Amino acid sequence: MRRVALLLLLAIAVGAPSICSGGEASRAPAHHEAEAHDAKAHDTKAHDAKDEGVLLELPDLIHQIKVHFGGPAHREDSLVGFFFAWRGNIFALLVLLLISVLLLRGAAQKSMIPGRFQNAIEYVVESFYDFMRGILGRHAREFTPFLGTLFLYIWFMNLSGLVPLLKAPTSLFETTLGLAAVVFLYVHATGFRKLGAGGYLFHLVGAPRDVMGWCLVPLMLPLHIVGELAKPVSLSLRLFGNIMGEDVLIAVFTWLGVGTLALIGSPIGLPLEFPFIFLGLLLSTIQALVFTLLSSIYISQMLPHEEEHAH
Repeated sequence: MRRVALLLLLAIAVGAPSICSGGEASRAPAHHEAEAHDAKAHDTKAHDAKDEGVLLELPDLIHQIKVHFGGPAHREDSLVGFFFAWRGNIFALLVLLLISVLLLRGAAQKSMIPGRFQNAIEYVVESFYDFMRGILGRHAREFTPFLGTLFLYIWFMNLSGLVPLLKAPTSLFETTLGLAAVVFLYVHATGFRKLGAGGYLFHLVGAPRDVMGWCLVPLMLPLHIVGELAKPVSLSLRLFGNIMGEDVLIAVFTWLGVGTLALIGSPIGLPLEFPFIFLGLLLSTIQALVFTLLSSIYISQMLPHEEEHAH
């Protein structure tokens, strides 16, 4: 479990955003007030353009703090700007803390006659283990802690976007890319550990079995390397695109419901987004399961095939 926690923290670190500094502000002299006013208006438009993507989603707590307390220029080097740039990592850490508290509570209250909470935890663990055993066979016990934690982590992050004033960290590409990078490193470390150096290289060249297969090694090796590098990219883009689209869809119908009754001065709007929240619950679960399922398949491809056939 300690290795799993370190891997998830690595995912958060890999997903760290690159904080870009704003352009240097050219301060005009006091007698050029008109030019200074134009420069300030240009900076405001540039800031609005940079935050244009944020407006497509419902505002989260950190975004609201930046809007109200970020200062007139919303400077990136301020404390509020720092939290805004790292908000994906902050929400991801909050989700990680929530999962840790729930699981530690479930593990601390073990008894021969389990209560509802312990029953729920054991049911989730046993169901997921049975599911992984159908893919990984006898190796399921070894990899279920990592894959189960990965599923819960992604699932909770997906669902956090449905909570008011929270944001799904998986709707940011740097978060999903960090998760996919950790899976990539874990898969290849597993392959090197299980197959050995020679078996790992043999796997990379396509496991040739005859003379023609060995002749195609110069062609298969770069193709296989490109295919392995494409796996984390596809994993990250799939999760990011679906969760980002879900958040945008809910936001659009929320603003539409608000704008519909705003014409008559109503303080509330129509709940047009309500059906899409249930769709978001389903989509969040499916995407977490797809990410974990593909990760388990990538791991199974790195396991010794002779042992699997014998089993």
